[in-house]
Amino acid sequence: MTSPYGRAVVIMNSRAGRSPSEKDRIKDLIASTGLDHNLRMTEHRGHAVELARQAVSEGCRYLVAVGGDGTIHEVVNGMMGDEGPVDPATVLAVVPGGSGSDFIRTFGLPADPADAVKHLLGDPYFQVDVGKVTFTTEEGMRSVYFPNIAEAGLGGEVVRRAEALPRRIGKLRYLLSFWMTLARFKSATGVIHLDHRTYEGRVTNLVVANGQFFGGGMRIAPKAHPADGKFDVLVQKGNKRDYVAGITKVFKGEHLPSPAIKEYHARHVEITTDRPLQVEADGEVLGTTPATFEIIEDAFRLKL
Repeated sequence: MTSPYGRAVVIMNSRAGRSPSEKDRIKDLIASTGLDHNLRMTEHRGHAVELARQAVSEGCRYLVAVGGDGTIHEVVNGMMGDEGPVDPATVLAVVPGGSGSDFIRTFGLPADPADAVKHLLGDPYFQVDVGKVTFTTEEGMRSVYFPNIAEAGLGGEVVRRAEALPRRIGKLRYLLSFWMTLARFKSATGVIHLDHRTYEGRVTNLVVANGQFFGGGMRIAPKAHPADGKFDVLVQKGNKRDYVAGITKVFKGEHLPSPAIKEYHARHVEITTDRPLQVEADGEVLGTTPATFEIIEDAFRLKL
């Protein structure tokens, strides 16, 4: 059965599923839909970027990402060029594999693969924006795209530490990493330019949100809308006590408003700090500040 968007290229993370049998089950679920598709497995980190870029260059306009937020992050980067989307009409569908996905929570899409594959057929979609972050590395400035959420500060350090923890513990990786990082993390002093406004002062963490959820279900930006042409920006300037008090509230999005958090809406965000802060996007460790974030409107179509 051919989709209204043509033959699909299914890009599957080789680590999707918690076991080889679960990976085979996801393959069988996709096949059971009758969707005309070509399956391509990743072989190394960053391979999904290459596979998506190749598919788009071959004229494919329907991609299916099978995996978690990292897989989605790579596939979206493969759909984008230096100046923006290769084709904003390109459709992306998501089948969560194993760890699920925070990105799709904003849209109410199912986390269970058996339910997710039912969304591969038909023509409903939602046109979404994408963020672009330019950050500092030892080799100079570098840019990547992010469909969900980027951070600079405590959140970046949490993600960096979480990478070293066993993936088998699932969502607990981020919570455990959070407590381990919070104990020793020190805030910075920074200047953040947001369109025509400027914040100067203490910075513990900067959240630049296109979507609402991250970190295994935390609703960090409950008002974010991935198609309004702006980021929801949170400048977190609180102390350890503020984070401890807010950790249980953030899963329900009840941590806002807070005197420890400044809220903004902006298309362009630029941060400089008195010491480098770790930058991450979609759970991928990148570089450090100084960094800039800009919105790319109507970047692709998300299959609903």
